[in-house]
Amino acid sequence: MKQLVGLSALALIISSTSGCGWVWGEDGYFRDRGSDYLNARQTAPIQVPANVEARRLDPLLPVPRNVADSRVSAEGFEVPRPQALQVSADASVFSLQKSGESRWLVAQRTPAQVWPVARQFFVDNGFEIVDERPQTGEFSSAWQRIEALSGPLAKRLSSRIAGIEADSETRVRVRIEPGVQRNTSEIFLVSVSRPTGSSADLEFPSRTGNASLEAALLDDMLASLARSGEQGGSVSLLAARDFDAPSRVSLSQDGNGNPVLNLGADFDRAWSGIGRALEMGDVRVDDLNRSLGVYYINLAEGAEKPDEEPGFFGRLFGSEADQEALDARAERYQVRLTSVGDSVQVTVEKDLNTVAPNDIARRILDLLQEHLG
Repeated sequence: MKQLVGLSALALIISSTSGCGWVWGEDGYFRDRGSDYLNARQTAPIQVPANVEARRLDPLLPVPRNVADSRVSAEGFEVPRPQALQVSADASVFSLQKSGESRWLVAQRTPAQVWPVARQFFVDNGFEIVDERPQTGEFSSAWQRIEALSGPLAKRLSSRIAGIEADSETRVRVRIEPGVQRNTSEIFLVSVSRPTGSSADLEFPSRTGNASLEAALLDDMLASLARSGEQGGSVSLLAARDFDAPSRVSLSQDGNGNPVLNLGADFDRAWSGIGRALEMGDVRVDDLNRSLGVYYINLAEGAEKPDEEPGFFGRLFGSEADQEALDARAERYQVRLTSVGDSVQVTVEKDLNTVAPNDIARRILDLLQEHLG
């Protein structure tokens, strides 16, 4: 019915406008204006009276010289597509949060996107990274004196820190966790200090070591990350992928012979990795419930791409499938994540009380394993 109405509307439009030169003709309202600029000519600058003092008038939209070249033919000329605009990051992409003495950064980015740029900040400022675990979102620096860091940062830290003796060395640990909201991250930093030359292997405190030092580092990191976002700084896709890639991925069977995917990662990393693997595998996710550890997928449709919207005629003729048609051909299953000790098991179910057919479950788990490596 919707398509019939669309065709009737189009026929009415065509019949009412056919033969109307003022609509479609060379001088019509809907004529092709793609080559109009080829006929543009540059006129003489505006002349100001001799007794009037004025500033130089520069043209706001100067016509390029080669546009008015008579050798350029309008026939068959295709206007080049404009270059993509560089969109600056919003100032609220990174922000500083405080609660008592605790301070941390919040990023409107996934942990996988924040990990490489946060790590690069410390490397660029002279920190020696000795321990890093992308799967848990943590990395730690070696024992270093503040003076051993890069000049500008060392000077800023020396002027702000308190409670650290001059003859001491410090190490820091950074932890990046998924934020409360989806696709956000929280960056925590803690430090520990000891006298220079000491061999004591001190543990990191649970909350804060030296509040002044940590506050100064977070302020510098906030400024650096904000600049990186504004300048469109590149992000290492390999490092981003390593962030939530489990250390071990194996496919096995449970006691009933049902396939099970075992991930050597905590739940946060596993949840992020499975979501990424479903997107890379072109699997539609209709819904998800993180508290239950379930992705609700539909094998009959490809991964949803919000940027792809139907055009005018697509909406007019109803080319976008309605909900009834989608439901009629849907193949819905549930990908469930269950924490077991230090690892996570991934299974496929038809619904809460029914496991998926063995061949379907194995096909989905094989796809996830392929994109998790």
